[in-house]
Amino acid sequence: MTVGLTITRTIAAPPERVFEAWTRPADFAAWFGDGVRVPVETVVMDVRVGGDWTAVMHPPDGSTINWHGRYTEVDPPHRLAFTMNDDPGQDSTEPVIVTFAPAAAGTEMRLTQPRDGLTDAQLARTLLGYNAFFDAMEILVAGRD
Repeated sequence: MTVGLTITRTIAAPPERVFEAWTRPADFAAWFGDGVRVPVETVVMDVRVGGDWTAVMHPPDGSTINWHGRYTEVDPPHRLAFTMNDDPGQDSTEPVIVTFAPAAAGTEMRLTQPRDGLTDAQLARTLLGYNAFFDAMEILVAGRD
C-alpha cells in the first residue's frame, strides 16, 4: 500500500464504543461528514469480511456523493479495514485501515488511507475532512458511555 495519510486520535471512549461508531449506521451517519447530510436510511453496512457498505452524502451545494466499499478485515474492537470509493463504477483495491487500541484517556484510533492516485492538494483536503469528522465522532461517543 502506498500510504496517503495517517491520522492518530485519542478518543475519550472505550475501543468497543469507538469501533461501534464505525459500524453502526445511525452512528456513522451522525459523524461522517462536516456540514453535509448523510441520511441514516442511505447507510447500509454488512460488517463482515467481504460485506459491502454504502452511504449517500449530500453536501450544501446540492450535489450527491455515493460512497461504497467492501470490508476486508473485521476484528472488533481492534481493527477494521474497508475499501472506499465515491465513483459507483469503480472499486478501490487498497483498503482504509482503522485500528483501535486502549489508551489511558480512552482509545487510540489510527486511520491509514492509501494514496489511490490522490494529489497532495486532495490529500490535504481529505485530512481536513477526516479531522472534522473525528471531532463529530468524539462528541457522539462521549455522550453514550
